[in-house]
Amino acid sequence: MKILFISRAFPPIIGGIENQNYELSLWLSKISHIKTIANPYGKKFLPFFFLYALIKSLFLLRYYDVVLLGDAVLCPLGCILKWFYKKPVISIVHGLDLTYPMFFYQKLWIKSCVKKMDRLIAVGHETIEAGVTRGIPRNKFVFIPNGIDTKKFLEWHKRQELEKIVGENLKGRKILLTTGRLVSHKGVDWFSQFVVPRLPEDVIYLIAGDGEKRKVIEKIIEKKKLEKKIKLLGNVSFQKLKILYNTADIYIKPNIKISGTMEGFGLVVIEAASCRLPVIASNLEGLKDAIQEGKNGFFVEPGNTESYLKKINELLAQDDFRLEFGEKARRFVVENFSWEKISQQYLKEIKTVISKFK
Repeated sequence: MKILFISRAFPPIIGGIENQNYELSLWLSKISHIKTIANPYGKKFLPFFFLYALIKSLFLLRYYDVVLLGDAVLCPLGCILKWFYKKPVISIVHGLDLTYPMFFYQKLWIKSCVKKMDRLIAVGHETIEAGVTRGIPRNKFVFIPNGIDTKKFLEWHKRQELEKIVGENLKGRKILLTTGRLVSHKGVDWFSQFVVPRLPEDVIYLIAGDGEKRKVIEKIIEKKKLEKKIKLLGNVSFQKLKILYNTADIYIKPNIKISGTMEGFGLVVIEAASCRLPVIASNLEGLKDAIQEGKNGFFVEPGNTESYLKKINELLAQDDFRLEFGEKARRFVVENFSWEKISQQYLKEIKTVISKFK
């Protein structure tokens, strides 16, 4: 079996889809023959990549059994390849792939292209529901969660290394951490405004990432005088990210419900838990596929200040329990989300689709 994998989002660009596509291509290559055509230059290069990928795929596909698309944005390309070669095309779908609110996108991509794929591999159950409400048959979908290299982020680091990143002495401080893009549905600005001001004075909230909400958060910090309680670190290197994951006390994923967008899975909570970091997250969308209550994290009601405060204070007050739970969370991630197991699920589904074409 030979797989032609096409990804429009790939490292060194930083992002959830980029990381997932890279890891998937890497781990599938260990158990199958796979050729990857990838765009490592970001969204601005996408129109050129589409043409490049089309030409290269038309030449190569005669030697391959199936096309695997890294996300549903590439489904028009999949339709063209299906027309030329009559071979199966499978697409991974993330939440925003289906909920992106542009009228033209919904009409052309969803109605005309995504429906024509032979299988849609959804990273979350909420993604499947979003597709069904848009008229895509449920039997087109299969759920396979995102995976993680369980050794990739886990390292031993001292709190002094974290102090160098933050730029101040953290002795006696409790560390809350959030990583990722600062966009509306991630809820970081909401958490900064309503939860952080009411946390104990020894708690500091570290935010690693950037995005459209950064300036909003900066204004919240200034208005509420939270300079000592919130630190905006911006985008950080991989090495710094590992230090953050392995020296913080609790990982926070404070998503809120925003119309037109959603959390497809929430890979960062798996990364955090793989480093023995307890996770507190909103009980929302794809996060429900990444976390099981009491096994690798804890859920609270989205946008509920009191619930967040209660759960954070509970965990910070129980050092032994927090450390024991971190060990438990890592074991759960290894058993359920390792790429060794997830790549096998992909391969099994790809074989099933190919067998229907013979």
